[in-house]
Amino acid sequence: MKSVQNEHIATVMQVAADGTGAPAAARHDAIIRDSWLRCVHEHRLDPTRMQEAVILPQSRIREHQDQMEAFLHIARHGLESLYSKVAGLGYVVLLTDARGVTVDFLGDLVFEPSLRKAGLYLGADWSEVHAGTCGVGTCINTGEALTVHLEDHFDATHIPLTCTAAPVFSSQGRLSAVLDISQLSSSQPKESQHLALQLVTMHAQAIENAAFLHRHRSDWLLRLSGAPQFLDVQPDYLLALDPAGRVIGHNRRAQRDLLPGRSPSGLLGVAFEDLFELPFSQIGRFVQNQPSDQRAVMHGRSGRLLFLSVTAPPRAAMTPFAVADRPVPRPLAELSAGDAALDRQIQRAARLVNSPISLLITGETGAGKEYFAKAVHASSERRARPFIAVNCAAIPESLIESELFGYAPGSFSGAASRGKRGLITEADGGTLFLDEIGDMPLALQARLLRVLSEHEVQPVGANRPIAVNIRVIAATHAPLESLVQAGRFRDDLYYRINGAHILLPALRDRSDLPSMIDRLLGGRALQPDARAVLLAYHWPGNLRELRNVLQYALSVSGEGAVGLEDLPELQSVRAAPLQARRPPPGGVPPLQRPAAVNPPEDAALRQVLQSAQWNVSRAARDLGVSRMTLYRHMARSGIVPPNRQAAGE
Repeated sequence: MKSVQNEHIATVMQVAADGTGAPAAARHDAIIRDSWLRCVHEHRLDPTRMQEAVILPQSRIREHQDQMEAFLHIARHGLESLYSKVAGLGYVVLLTDARGVTVDFLGDLVFEPSLRKAGLYLGADWSEVHAGTCGVGTCINTGEALTVHLEDHFDATHIPLTCTAAPVFSSQGRLSAVLDISQLSSSQPKESQHLALQLVTMHAQAIENAAFLHRHRSDWLLRLSGAPQFLDVQPDYLLALDPAGRVIGHNRRAQRDLLPGRSPSGLLGVAFEDLFELPFSQIGRFVQNQPSDQRAVMHGRSGRLLFLSVTAPPRAAMTPFAVADRPVPRPLAELSAGDAALDRQIQRAARLVNSPISLLITGETGAGKEYFAKAVHASSERRARPFIAVNCAAIPESLIESELFGYAPGSFSGAASRGKRGLITEADGGTLFLDEIGDMPLALQARLLRVLSEHEVQPVGANRPIAVNIRVIAATHAPLESLVQAGRFRDDLYYRINGAHILLPALRDRSDLPSMIDRLLGGRALQPDARAVLLAYHWPGNLRELRNVLQYALSVSGEGAVGLEDLPELQSVRAAPLQARRPPPGGVPPLQRPAAVNPPEDAALRQVLQSAQWNVSRAARDLGVSRMTLYRHMARSGIVPPNRQAAGE
């Protein structure tokens, strides 16, 4: 492999030196050689320096995803459709943003270490300026679908890969994303990727058209095709018009064919009459449900006969501003008392309450996953229909199939004579909440996948399936990616339920813990020493444990304020020096002694802060606690950083 890499580096350097590299580079397309020259002369990349793929941290990935969240939900079906066609051939599917950062990924997680190392993974930066010549980066630079195969890559690290990418454009002609399929290795020549190129291009166009139709659903929508048989199912051209009949959006084929030779924004603002030999005032007759072969219109510039179908804007179309300004529904808003991280998840969920995509809610045990799922349901148009919760870990494996899918009469020994409706059927029209989905047996995962993809369920022993309309929300505290790698969870089901991921923060990391305590106390007063203990506690059971503790305290406290003596014994703590020592027999129970009255621990805390040079974030990491928890301990111990002391605070 090393000799192949050295030979490749020599070829790239020869191309960079004389601009051609003949005859060594003759086997590479001109588009590849041009990219190599760009990498050296514009991006200042060194062909002798081999660099592993750049994988962004999760926080940076989330930033890139947030900027195109609506598009990601539209594109997901296209990614799943493409992956279903190529997964068996060893491909992964990547979707990147216009800067080359991978914002969605479908692949066999059994090979995660190899995929991550190669950069065929979520968060990989495949821009040409970082990765050199590659499928995504060179597609971004050229705006064309292409294959970068083996030694086509600039960086010798990537020459085992074969990558085929196609651009996805916005309705204003700007690059929105890149769709890519890649393999870790290939023994076939570049020509073997021809079908891959056609598949990627076809699915990129489908995603582009779906995003177009969503973006312009409140405008005049024009579908045009050269063949009437494909007008309603697969149009060649899409145009969006404003009320005056001027183009405000188009797909890429329309830009290329209906107004050739103009700049990328050339179609925008062009009047309908300047494109077709038909007054805009007569466009209404193409809305009527007439046979497609009777919808002919002449393209004025080429004289080509096209077939036209028109969708009029809805009379009471909601503007994008009204959608953006819509408040968070009350059931979701009530889940937070002001924590910023939780509020971000709530705002994301609020935009998806009526979306058909599945949600995956993760978080520690007791973090409120079922409460969150119920709030999504209560905020949606399905709220009048059932919310059915299923704990996949609580139902015995021998019963879970009949409980979920139901069974026909007499389908097995002991079956009820009338049969039984399964929980999936019970949820028809509403929401099915699958808690601890990681514990679902593998055999049933395949059946659940069919329910999600086909929207139908077949009871045990039944001959025919039953159509169902359900929204699935799944939850788990286990890392599903690890279960997929271990072969205990299907990767296709993982991608299906993970349409959008909601991560709930642990209670100890929430800045609204004091407000949550007051809310759950229902107006009852809380003595300062009891509050100090509750704020210092680690809460391994999260909201569930907090509710239990406060319900106990309210039950034993009588009518007065809740005091230290009313709290149950709280055993779990985080780490020294914040850990309270167990007192001698007859003393105060663990963690029921406020930290501020323990001078040795105050001194140890001060020493940790001094060692971290009063960097609170670093000290919190050293102690294994959140910053908010550390700030609370500092306040109770009267510890003020030197810079605040100098400022007189």
